[in-house]
Amino acid sequence: MTKTFASATTRDLPPFRADHVGSFLRPESVRTARLRLQAGEISEDDLRAAEDAAIRDLVEKQKACGLRAVTDGEFRRSWWHLDFFAGLDGLRKKTTSTGFAFHDVHTRAESVELVDEIRFGAHPMLEHFAFLRDCAGTHTAKMTIPSPAMLHFVLAVRDERFARPAFYPTENAFTEGIVQAYRDAVAAFYNAGCRYLQLDDTSWGALCSVEQRAAMRERGIDPDGLAERYVDILNAAIAERPADMTVTMHICRGNYRSTWFSSGGYEPVAPQLFANGRLDGFFLEYDTDRAGDFAPLRHIRDQQVVLGLVSSKTGELEKAEDVLARIDEAAAVVPINQLCLSPQCGFSSTEEGNTLSEEQQWAKIRFITELAATVWK
Repeated sequence: MTKTFASATTRDLPPFRADHVGSFLRPESVRTARLRLQAGEISEDDLRAAEDAAIRDLVEKQKACGLRAVTDGEFRRSWWHLDFFAGLDGLRKKTTSTGFAFHDVHTRAESVELVDEIRFGAHPMLEHFAFLRDCAGTHTAKMTIPSPAMLHFVLAVRDERFARPAFYPTENAFTEGIVQAYRDAVAAFYNAGCRYLQLDDTSWGALCSVEQRAAMRERGIDPDGLAERYVDILNAAIAERPADMTVTMHICRGNYRSTWFSSGGYEPVAPQLFANGRLDGFFLEYDTDRAGDFAPLRHIRDQQVVLGLVSSKTGELEKAEDVLARIDEAAAVVPINQLCLSPQCGFSSTEEGNTLSEEQQWAKIRFITELAATVWK
């Protein structure tokens, strides 16, 4: 151990020293039940029962691996983001002409469309969280949802044909509608018992990419201006959260069948997001050179930084000495007790999942909890 680690201490609040992004590989029981529902062989209640059983088992496995925060693995979702968006009033899923382009692969051809004013109402994920809360017991139940900036990005940036509807006469009215829906979501999850909420976002991954920033400029979009607007949206959406509710954000460069859609370090967005984002922590991908170095972390203020040094995309287990060296390197920029450890992303951002086995998935989680315990004592 280095001298840096001598002052490292444990942490009793989320994000925890050993944490995770949220999604896990869907077990065969859930995959089979979903196919049988599509074939008309079982009912929605039957599917829910299969999901319930799988989530109970998942939560116990997370606890056994030493995690202090547990999720439902996003087992009830097909997509990490579209299912939440489609549950908002004013939005619905739609079929698109093509999927979103990842490295050497396209996603399923689905998105969401805006059909009315956006509101957070009787959202099904409130019940999903309540079930997780009851399974978690004395552990922290962590809820993961896409960020409000991500909603704007999907609707108004990714869709090049988007035309703002008449019920949002100005861009400010549009963004204010998103902000209010998320304020209501934060309050509703808090009232349901959620004290650890994670916002997932790939828009920042796009804003880190030289190629995608250039493509935005060609369309007349200023990426720096967009980043500033997205920080404002994020801050406004979580401004009224109670003091005992932790809100973090995971920045992703794409996670579909172990592929990605963007590359680039955090430098282009760090001055806006790290310096001005009023989040309690950032889950940052640092598993490959595509994420750049740790220099942008100099803009971090008092937030926790969860280093995603362990890949969720491959089954090969990292070497402990390599991860420890990287933690030590990051600690030269951010104090060791503002750092935590996690996988770089979820294991199954969509129901297809990444190309590794469940055994390899759990080996990664155990590796993280055991390694974190040797650093932060």
